[in-house]
Amino acid sequence: MNQILGVGLWIGVSILVILIVGIGVFCGMVPVKVWVKAMVSHAYIPSFKLVGMKLRNVDVALIVGAYINAKKAGVKNLSIVDLETHYMAGGNVERVVEALIIAQGAKINLSVANAKAIDLANRDILQAVQNCVTPVVVTSPAISAVACDGIELIVKVRITLHSNIEKLIGGAGVDTILARVGEGVVTAVGSAKNHQLVLENPDSISKSVLEKGLDQGTAFEILSLDIADIDIGRNIGAKLQAERAEADVQIAHAKAEERRALAVAAEQEMKAKTQEMKAKLVSAQSEVPRAIGMAFKSGNIGVMDYYRMQNIQADSYMRNAIGDSKGGTDNNF
Repeated sequence: MNQILGVGLWIGVSILVILIVGIGVFCGMVPVKVWVKAMVSHAYIPSFKLVGMKLRNVDVALIVGAYINAKKAGVKNLSIVDLETHYMAGGNVERVVEALIIAQGAKINLSVANAKAIDLANRDILQAVQNCVTPVVVTSPAISAVACDGIELIVKVRITLHSNIEKLIGGAGVDTILARVGEGVVTAVGSAKNHQLVLENPDSISKSVLEKGLDQGTAFEILSLDIADIDIGRNIGAKLQAERAEADVQIAHAKAEERRALAVAAEQEMKAKTQEMKAKLVSAQSEVPRAIGMAFKSGNIGVMDYYRMQNIQADSYMRNAIGDSKGGTDNNF
């Protein structure tokens, strides 16, 4: 009898030790506090999954807390594995879950896979969902445009944007929309006959710009485009005409200077030719006495012929002198 009691006592103590060891191992391996919190919140998570996350150095409290929040908000098709893989991929689990909760409440079609992809693409998924609920208003910088009459108009535009969740990955941002709006405003103002028509109907700019579909290929949808302010700037047409006139004057001066330079060059050339002709004449005159001497020697000319030639030459000099004196008298008179 005593032997049976000893065996039973030994078995009981062994079972108790096994239970204590098992409980200790369980508490050491499983984050009990987080596990109990998930069970109480009706977001049951198997203990072996918690052990696996702990072995993979995953922030169990963060993942379980986000999972509980999603389940409480009624987010569908979201598993603990989705959150764990997103965390291990470097994503922001809390922002993704918060975005899913807001989308669930606002009845925005946002899948778990799309939300994770947007977050991993370094897009602010939470801000995008908030912009779907409450559109954002962006004011463009001052846009300078010139009408056909040459008057500059400085325009500021307010753009109301609505996030397009489906095109958030790969879609262009706000900077692209602002650039397209600026281009559209410049085109609309530039096609106006005069600036007064634009000032009288500023909504014509909005209609013209919106018809171009500027939000294509972007992550946003343009809900409205409003002209915030229009100021009259410089008279670009008059300035261009003045600059053109000044340029024409400079061109005329340059052409006149070119003609003057050509005239001076022609005068210098004429003087050079005159000097050359005079030199030739002097050279020729220096040959006359030699020719006369050779004619005397050869007998081709006599003394009387020489005197007659001298008389003719003197008579020519006298006539030239008389003609020059008359011309001088007339000029003086």
